[in-house]
Order: sequence, then C-alpha cells, then structure tokens
Amino acid sequence: MNKTLWNLINIGEVASFIDNVIVGTEKKEGYNEVVEKVVRRLAENDLYVKLEKYKWKVREVGFLGVVTRPEGIKMKMKDVFDWLTPKEVKNI
Repeated sequence: MNKTLWNLINIGEVASFIDNVIVGTEKKEGYNEVVEKVVRRLAENDLYVKLEKYKWKVREVGFLGVVTRPEGIKMKMKDVFDWLTPKEVKNI
C-alpha cells in the first residue's frame, strides 16, 4: 500500500498500514479530491475499497489503538490496560 500511495503519503494527505488507508485534510475543501486520487490509484493497481468498511468525512477515527481527531491523537487507555503481560520471551 505504501508503494502504491507513496507520493500522497509523503505530502501528508494519506496514511496507510497494510490494507488500511486514512485520508486527512486540514480543511473540508480538497478532501474529495484526495479521496478521488486514492481511489483512482487503487483502481490502477487492481485494488478496491470495501464500501461497507468505508467511513466518509468523519472527525474522529480509531486506528491501531489510538483515536485521531482534529485536536490531536488520544490513546485508548482501556486497550493499554487490557494488554496481556507476556509470560514467555517469544510473546514480547
């Protein structure tokens, strides 16, 4: 995914991790254009978006155990407290 969207990631319009993509813009204007670029790039590489997993124009996104919103990033503390303590070195 990073290879496919590298230039959008480099300018800070997109973040990706494995098969997850987040589009973020400072202002509402321009958001649709960035989404269009992402969808076009995915289609050019025979990759597609699952519409049932898509969230459109939200102000807050849960991603990899943190909540990202305009005010900043907040870690979900419950997730941290629920982490299991490793019992063996291979589980670290």
